Amino acid sequence: MEKNELRKKIRLLKKQYSFNQLNEFSRIAVLKVLNSKDWKNSKCVLLYYPLPDEIDVRELIIKGKLSGKMILLPKVTKEDMVLKVYEDENSLKKGAFNILEPSGEDFFEEDYYKIDLAIIPGMAFDKNFNRLGRGKGYYDKFLKKIPHAKKIGICFPFQFLEALPMESHDEKMSDVVF
Repeated sequence: MEKNELRKKIRLLKKQYSFNQLNEFSRIAVLKVLNSKDWKNSKCVLLYYPLPDEIDVRELIIKGKLSGKMILLPKVTKEDMVLKVYEDENSLKKGAFNILEPSGEDFFEEDYYKIDLAIIPGMAFDKNFNRLGRGKGYYDKFLKKIPHAKKIGICFPFQFLEALPMESHDEKMSDVVF
C-alpha cells in the first residue's frame, strides 16, 4: 500500500475509536514510557504537544519538567522544525497547523548533542521500527541531526503495523511503544 493510502486508512481507523478508548491507549503508552529505563535515565527529552489524534503525552511533559528533565518541544517553521525549551502551559501559543507550540527560549542546534531521548509521534510504525509521518518530512529531516539520541515512536495499538513502505530518507526509531 502506498504511503498516502496508508495515511487515509489510519485516519479512518482512528475514527472508529471513542475519545475514552483513545485516552486509555494514551494512558497505557505513557505509563510504558514512564516505567522505561530510557525515560528514567534521560536528562534532556524531546517531546511534542499532541494533536487530538495523537497519543496524549502531556503527562510526560509535566512529569518530566517536575522531575528536573529539560523538556524540548518542536515549533514548525515554513521549511523546518526548531526546538524550544518548555517552561509551562502558559508558554504555549497556537502555531502552524493550529498546534500549541512553545514560545520559550530557543534550544540551538549546537546543543542538540544534549538530547538523550526523543519521543516521536507518527501515523504508523512497524515491527522493524520504521515510521510513517504525516508526509511533510519535518521529523525525518530533524532526526538526522540527533543520531546519538534514543528515538522512541509512540502510537495507538492500531497504528503498529507489520510493515510500512519506506524510502531512503525515512528515519528509523530505536523502539516503538503503544
